[in-house]
Amino acid sequence: MPQKTPLMTPVLIVGCVIILVSFAIRASFGVFQIPIAEEFGWLRSEFSLAIAIQNLAWGIGQPIFGAIAEKIGDRKAVIIGALTYAAGLVLSSFAVTPQAHQMYEVLVGFGIAGTGFGVILAVVGRASSDENRSMSLAIATAAGSGGQVFGAPMAEWMLSFMSWQETFLIFAVAIVGVLALLPMMRAPVLPKAGLQESMGAILGKALRDPSYTLIFLGFFSCGYQLAFVTAHFPAMITEMCGPIVAGSMLANMGVTSTSALGAVAISLIGLANIGGTLLAGWAGKHYSKKYLLAGVYTGRTIAAAVFILMPITPMSVIVFSVVMGALWLATVPLTSGLVAHLYGLRYMGTLYGIVFFSHQLGSFLGVWLGGRMYDLYGDYTAVWWVGVGVGAFSAIVHLPIRENRTPVAAAA
Repeated sequence: MPQKTPLMTPVLIVGCVIILVSFAIRASFGVFQIPIAEEFGWLRSEFSLAIAIQNLAWGIGQPIFGAIAEKIGDRKAVIIGALTYAAGLVLSSFAVTPQAHQMYEVLVGFGIAGTGFGVILAVVGRASSDENRSMSLAIATAAGSGGQVFGAPMAEWMLSFMSWQETFLIFAVAIVGVLALLPMMRAPVLPKAGLQESMGAILGKALRDPSYTLIFLGFFSCGYQLAFVTAHFPAMITEMCGPIVAGSMLANMGVTSTSALGAVAISLIGLANIGGTLLAGWAGKHYSKKYLLAGVYTGRTIAAAVFILMPITPMSVIVFSVVMGALWLATVPLTSGLVAHLYGLRYMGTLYGIVFFSHQLGSFLGVWLGGRMYDLYGDYTAVWWVGVGVGAFSAIVHLPIRENRTPVAAAA
């Protein structure tokens, strides 16, 4: 009887660490909205545009780094990504104009692409057995949430005794530090049977497939919602949430200001998402991925609508953060797993990267529109309702996907 492939492998462990550090830094950018705007007297839309450009660059860079990983190797792609990430953070720490921040966030975005889901999930997928693949992708995705758990609170804590510039420099050192683990991340070589079709042939089949187009369109709202909340929710809570009552449980835990609550909310989203993502990975092995995705988007849409219709209080913030967190990155193992099922593993990084570009177009719009509409109307209500609408769109658009059919290219 053949031995089962273990779930936890060195590739998965190292991949989780890289994603964790990368996403801890990325998830903290919303904490810097108010400090940077106040230091330079900028409109909210100025730094929001920098974060929006970061997300767009991440989306553009994702298929590029996926192709780099498939052509010259996963580890080389991660090295390029980490060094690019660090360069963007270091240069941003010296930026004193909105235009400089916006330009350097291109480097940060490309760095996230090289150290994030596209590259890491592809190598984790190849290193996993068919039986373990859905769960392995979920664990790697949950590692991103692990970074989110402590990324924003750590940034908030560091800002209490050092400048945002110094914080950026420390983040740069952290992302370069993960490169010490790369010797452990050796992905298996696919058998020749998995290499018979070229990247161009597989890409052409995918682009002509209506199901791939629907996956592309559906991932847009995921990016819109996640990026808007990551970039603007801390500031939104700081300014729109009711006060924290002295003697309340939050106050007794040391959360005495709405700005601190904003950082805690991002952490709670990440914490809840660890369980939600792992559950999505398990469910993706047993149930239809397209229906699970439709359900996740429906849940997000309802949660967002209920939250904005009710008075924003510390309790509603906590409840929303936990509910939204449970649905946060649950789409990633399901979407990447669906791409792998339909089009094989050999070029999963590139194909998922193209789908992820739609995600990042949504991210760009969510972050930029959040800052722009805040400057116009003085709050985030209007842009929040746009997020509710695109969430409902994604819930519907996944339903016609032809999931139960022979894959375009068999997974190796």
